[in-house]
Amino acid sequence: MKLTSDRIVDAGMAVFAETGYHGFSLRQVADRLHVHAGSLYYHVPNKAALLQLMADRVARQAYDAGTAALAQLAGHERWQARVTAQAVAVRQSIQRHPGGAILLADSPKTLSPGALSLMERLLDTLAEAGVPPEHCGTAADTVLSHVTGYALQEQSEPPAVPVTAEDVADLQRRYPRTVAAASAQHPDEKFTRSLDLLCAGIATLIP
Repeated sequence: MKLTSDRIVDAGMAVFAETGYHGFSLRQVADRLHVHAGSLYYHVPNKAALLQLMADRVARQAYDAGTAALAQLAGHERWQARVTAQAVAVRQSIQRHPGGAILLADSPKTLSPGALSLMERLLDTLAEAGVPPEHCGTAADTVLSHVTGYALQEQSEPPAVPVTAEDVADLQRRYPRTVAAASAQHPDEKFTRSLDLLCAGIATLIP
């Protein structure tokens, strides 16, 4: 098959899922594609450029998922529902890519068009809701940072040392409220409720 940027990004995503950020290399990507590493440089000049393309893909897919989610909302939906729809779409897009949360977290630093599009649309939603201009940027950044942080926790590696039943019992005795809060809700429900809290806070900014 002809070597293309899309194929290289596909391979990069697969390698990244196995190695993570620090173990990632162009040589591993080339090996997965069964080509010499030098043949990649025509399409991607270096590792940073490939990571940028990968981050932009995750962000663009999140944007497209948000577009579909917003289209399903009735025209009279409140702004909180539109914020939630966009945030849920971002999280679901990240979940499809092991390591996607790390890539998306780095995407604004590379001026990824996909990441900038996510921010612009969320800013539009908040501005239309009446959030003052001086607060829109902070509010939008808070929402997207919360989504990324939540997904980072979900995609984190399990503890190196297995947690035993005795460990759990000890934790329940020492930190009963924390353990109860951690296990009280399904992750999806917990995520949606966290967005409700964020929106409630943002709503206080609207005159």
